[in-house]
Amino acid sequence: MTGLAVTRFAPSPTGHLHVGGARTALFNWAFARKLAGHFLLRIEDTDQARNSEEAARGIHWQEGPRFGAIGGDPRGVGPFFQSERLARYDAAIAQLVEKDLAYPAFDTPEELDALRKRANAEKRAFRYVRASDWERG
Repeated sequence: MTGLAVTRFAPSPTGHLHVGGARTALFNWAFARKLAGHFLLRIEDTDQARNSEEAARGIHWQEGPRFGAIGGDPRGVGPFFQSERLARYDAAIAQLVEKDLAYPAFDTPEELDALRKRANAEKRAFRYVRASDWERG
């Protein structure tokens, strides 16, 4: 399957598929079909509290989660649910932190909201600055 054109759609299954998502899925599906490629579906299911199987209904894909006769993993690039890829993401995050290209932040939602409100009151765009950046000047 080398050289195969693959397009991807990653809906968030937290409700009904909206028009913008449907348009993106349709364009990606049509483009893959035109190039005799595959349309891949990856489910953004990390918000478990609002997760719903209904959000992917009506989409037909060649690669992705197997639902009945559709889906599968012919190229071995799964898993197709984001929640099943967390170990990969954790390893990538650890690598970024180790290289000082990312850092852990422990601000609470309330603290971040206060910073946003302050920026808004000062009529400026909110820009997050980590504590160590303040120390550096």
